[in-house]
Amino acid sequence: MTTAYRPWIDERDFRLDEFHAEVTRTTSLADYPHAIDVRENVLVYPATPPSDRRALQAELIRALTDGPGVVVFEGAYSADVVDRASAAFYAIIEAQRAAGSAAGDHFGKPGANDRIWNAAQKLALHAPEVFAEYYANDTIAVISEAWLGPRYQVTSQVNVVNPGGKQQVPHRDYHLGFVAQDDLSAYPAHLHRTSPMLTLQGAVAHGDMPIESGPTMLLPYSQRFLGGYIAFNQPEFIDYFAEHHIQVPLRTGDAVFFNPALYHGAGTNFSTEIRRMANLLQISSPFGRAMEALDRTAMVRAVYPALLAMKAAGVSQRELHNVVVATAEGYAFPTNLDLDQPIGSLAPPAQVDTVLAALANGTTAEQLDVALRDQDDRRIP
Repeated sequence: MTTAYRPWIDERDFRLDEFHAEVTRTTSLADYPHAIDVRENVLVYPATPPSDRRALQAELIRALTDGPGVVVFEGAYSADVVDRASAAFYAIIEAQRAAGSAAGDHFGKPGANDRIWNAAQKLALHAPEVFAEYYANDTIAVISEAWLGPRYQVTSQVNVVNPGGKQQVPHRDYHLGFVAQDDLSAYPAHLHRTSPMLTLQGAVAHGDMPIESGPTMLLPYSQRFLGGYIAFNQPEFIDYFAEHHIQVPLRTGDAVFFNPALYHGAGTNFSTEIRRMANLLQISSPFGRAMEALDRTAMVRAVYPALLAMKAAGVSQRELHNVVVATAEGYAFPTNLDLDQPIGSLAPPAQVDTVLAALANGTTAEQLDVALRDQDDRRIP
């Protein structure tokens, strides 16, 4: 298409007929040998990775880029791990209510549902053992590494859509999905292509999500449409989404991941008794800016004793590594190069490197605390 070579997005790039042509595709299971099913055009994978991890990741990259743009992992979490995390999340929600700090929503009516912003940090500080168990999960690591590389940055927000909670406006997500509509055309076309590569969207089901509970509305293949960031606010595209979106029911512990450029939105909870809880994962490239500011040093201090206990209990190196990456800062920059100089390498150690070395060496929590403080001091301008 000639639109792929124009430097700017304009009205030629968001015609509804071309959008229709992009999204009216059929997902063939034969094209994705590691998948076990296709439901409503969405690929379904087992939770246990195959022996050839790289081959699965290559397939996931293709699925998220040129394929349907969304995949589901069945049973990514065991029910007991989810239940422990859910109990912690509900305790945090009750504390927020008691403090009178109700949280709003980007694309939904404020106050209708319950939300925990910065849920990753809050879980790490509230229940570090639960956090460590939760983020040791290798399904998250497999797809995050595939889309973002080895030093991805985990943030999350918990959303509880209560009975009667209304659907979100269909949208694309961070980064360009959060740029003011009037400013979007000022960003060149190559940034419209690049923005989705900086973030991976996901959600873990913290309870069964039948259709009546309003699982996420999705429009497979819509991430392929170049002009979609500008188009999603236009009435004809909103109407198209309303008519053609799909929803996939989930069971407790299932996880869905999608390209942030995929048109999506939380559905209406038509049930009378289901509080639909999902941990919404927004996982960022270390080369971009995450939406939320996390105190990762505080998170490491809280979680490190749990990591030592997991290591003593024989937890695998891969799972320990997953927890560290989900907790610590994975990129060395920006830093103060007068104080934090690279010696014998292109970059000084990132916080992840410091924590991994401490864990390998059996460093005590007190010793790590000194190392973290020194490292933070070197980064101060």
